[in-house]
Amino acid sequence: MKIVVLIKQVPDTTEVKLDRKTGNLIREGVESIVNPDDRRALELGLRLKDDFSATVTVVSMGPPQAVDVLSEALGMGCDEAVLLTDKAFAGADTWATSTTLGKALEKIGDFDLVLCGYQAIDGDTAQTGPQLAEYLNLPQACYVDNIEKLEAGKITVTRRNDNGYERISLKLPALLTISKISAEPRYPLMGNLIDACREDAKIKIWNAADIGALSQELGMAGSLTQVVKTFSPKGKRAGEILAGEVPEAVSALLEKVREAHLLKLKG
Repeated sequence: MKIVVLIKQVPDTTEVKLDRKTGNLIREGVESIVNPDDRRALELGLRLKDDFSATVTVVSMGPPQAVDVLSEALGMGCDEAVLLTDKAFAGADTWATSTTLGKALEKIGDFDLVLCGYQAIDGDTAQTGPQLAEYLNLPQACYVDNIEKLEAGKITVTRRNDNGYERISLKLPALLTISKISAEPRYPLMGNLIDACREDAKIKIWNAADIGALSQELGMAGSLTQVVKTFSPKGKRAGEILAGEVPEAVSALLEKVREAHLLKLKG
């Protein structure tokens, strides 16, 4: 069984601030981490490796420094890693990102399961996983919490929806986006980390030409959407103090609620 896990290097959002003039995220001097939901997907993939003797390939798209998160993934136990890095990938929205990842997975080929976090904390769109499944024409399940059964040609999972939980089965190969798992992700092993930092580490570097992608399909040129501005909404709290004795104040409050059509009152 061959598993591909997609991870993204993101800024630690607990430290991120906005540039008041440009509205852009200030990333300089902010620690980069593996996207938390991707880390859960990675742990799930490694658990499947432990239980079913699977191989795990981890893939990330980003600048050259994203090799750090791939090294961490190798330290956790992944078998090989692929970094997709090219100036042509810059400025990609979820559509162009899923196209790039799709081209890479077509090059990898012969996989049984694709895992990724359900969203990235620097975008919160939750679109890349489903769009990638559509690109690859794979059955998909989003917001997966647990894999209940894995057998020849089929996987059964539990996923969250607006009304609670549901159990569904999918034919393999399939794509799952992971929201949470029962166990905390493991820590990298020091020996594996040292191996991952060597020149002969199992990290492949692919650019646009390597995955057979056209420049007009990638990055900003291939994006269907564009972020015009990022900003923190300014909230303004407004209130009114109702004076008088409690009975009168309560009556006045109920009347305001009635006028605002927030509650139907009898009498």
